[in-house]
Amino acid sequence: MKQLNQTLSRKDAEKRIPQVRIAIDSELTVLHRALVNKDNKTIIRCKQKLERLRREMLLLEI
Repeated sequence: MKQLNQTLSRKDAEKRIPQVRIAIDSELTVLHRALVNKDNKTIIRCKQKLERLRREMLLLEI
């Protein structure tokens, strides 16, 4: 049973990793625009979201 849960978890992670990568790319684009426009609120929000996505990616890759 434990092995089945681990297998299912791995498959979920394999599906989620590309989604997280796309989200990171998208958020980096938003951050770039915010930096160019000197939009401090958006810069802070983007950095926070990117940090959450980075943590999620690290957990998925383990």
